[in-house]
Amino acid sequence: MESIGAPAVRVVPPGGGEPVAIPGFGAVFKIHGRDTGGLVAIVEHPFAVGSITAAHRHTREDEHSIVVEGEIGFRSDDQEVVLGPGGYITKPRGQMHAMWNAGTVPGRIIEVITPGGFETYFRELGELLSSADRTPGVDLHTTQEFTDLADKYGLTYGTPTWLPDVVARYNLSPPSH
Repeated sequence: MESIGAPAVRVVPPGGGEPVAIPGFGAVFKIHGRDTGGLVAIVEHPFAVGSITAAHRHTREDEHSIVVEGEIGFRSDDQEVVLGPGGYITKPRGQMHAMWNAGTVPGRIIEVITPGGFETYFRELGELLSSADRTPGVDLHTTQEFTDLADKYGLTYGTPTWLPDVVARYNLSPPSH
């Protein structure tokens, strides 16, 4: 017997989902929060070699990552780890964190976001990046549009003291968005 309000069956075949282009760090929507009554969302993130996300802090969500390809580094406050395929990590809300490709081949993670809803940030970020006036020398992080988007999703960005060391040790390109 089906429960009232239970999510409908959702099938995403291998390689399926809705991709969003974000430089160095894409997003493929697998399960939207709207499909689960807002309980959870699942997003796949490919990582190009040498890429790192901007360091950020969530105020509303926890993120649970599963590495499926390559070697992905994670830093959350004072904890750092590099995981290969089959490795799991939880990045709790309230902690400044970043993720990067720690290897020499493209990587990929599955991100389980609880509660759901935050996944739409990636779509809006992709739209902002593709439409932004990319004036040379202007950091998108300093624009009002970027600040408004981060505020809408309860995000704060920063440059923690550990970030330059991570970028240097793994020969990464600093975050471009």
